[in-house]
Amino acid sequence: MTRGKKLKILIVSSSFYPMNSPRSFRTTQLVREFARQGHDVTLYTNKREDIHDSFESEFGVTIKNLGKRKYHGVQTAHKNKMLRLFKRAVRRGLNLFFEYPDIELMFMVKNALKRESGYDLMISVAVPHPIHWGAALARTPDHSIADVWVADCGDPYMGQTLDSFNKMFYFSRFEKSFCRKAEWITVPIEEARDGYYPEFRDKIRVIPQGFDFNEVDIDHEAYQKKVIPTFAYAGGLIPGGRDPSLFLDYLTGLDRDYKFILYTKNIEMVKPWLEKSDGKIEVRDYIPRAELLNVLSGMDFLVNFENRSSLMSPSKLIDYYLTGRPVLDIGSEDINKDVVDQFLNGDYSNGHRFRDIDQYRIENVCNNFIELCNR
Repeated sequence: MTRGKKLKILIVSSSFYPMNSPRSFRTTQLVREFARQGHDVTLYTNKREDIHDSFESEFGVTIKNLGKRKYHGVQTAHKNKMLRLFKRAVRRGLNLFFEYPDIELMFMVKNALKRESGYDLMISVAVPHPIHWGAALARTPDHSIADVWVADCGDPYMGQTLDSFNKMFYFSRFEKSFCRKAEWITVPIEEARDGYYPEFRDKIRVIPQGFDFNEVDIDHEAYQKKVIPTFAYAGGLIPGGRDPSLFLDYLTGLDRDYKFILYTKNIEMVKPWLEKSDGKIEVRDYIPRAELLNVLSGMDFLVNFENRSSLMSPSKLIDYYLTGRPVLDIGSEDINKDVVDQFLNGDYSNGHRFRDIDQYRIENVCNNFIELCNR
């Protein structure tokens, strides 16, 4: 197989446009760029005809439906505190012992891929990892589906370190099955290699999150310094991992004006400081990525809560880079108060250092996948 040949590519993912998540961006960017390069692209996902029919027409791809999901997560909202806690425990138990509700995806993917064959390249996108498990069940010696299968992983599964509970031992069977059957396993950063079983690490290749730098239309010259320091964070928060507690403790103890805006759904992790901050800290819901980038480009600086584990790296850093604003790195276990003070005073000399940005360009990312197909 040589560079320039038109490939028949199958992508399987439960996260896709218009969902607002890193894995959705991953899938959407791959589908669009592979199509732009002239490849024949088919995507299996949770198809919405009202949205995805026009996407197919615009980008010249085929989108097929994995099917309608029947199982849904346990809703924990309730006025009664004890009942609310009970529901949380039930939800946690179902996820821990059965990978519920995402385990359903394993069977949906298996059944869908039984009908597919003749592809040059198949890319399954996780999380959730049952996407890989279903692809492994469907792929047999008599039904390979594609010449090359790449299992694309965000966070590790059995080797995860952010959750307070380890994955149940019996799920290792599913993990080892997909690692054994896939020709390649891709991860976003080199450090993530250690999150997988040693016997499969020679299959692992690093392909970072890809972004179309050309679609971002930001007028960096329009930025104007705010009267009071105004800064923002966008993304998920994780107790003990991507944890804002120390930073919020420090901010609310300062006798000065500032405005800190968090675009996140994890409001419970911020709520204890909202009233204490007297309006200086504000939580907002997610907004579409293009809109968010323009909002962030108007901030004085942006905040990056670092993961506790080196196995994971937030893809939001590239979005931050595209905004053109300085980035303040905040550790989950310790913070450098001097650097925080510098940022609040408009000195960004100790901000995040971006390196080798071209590796995140979507055209380079897609070419890396094609190179794996060539091998």
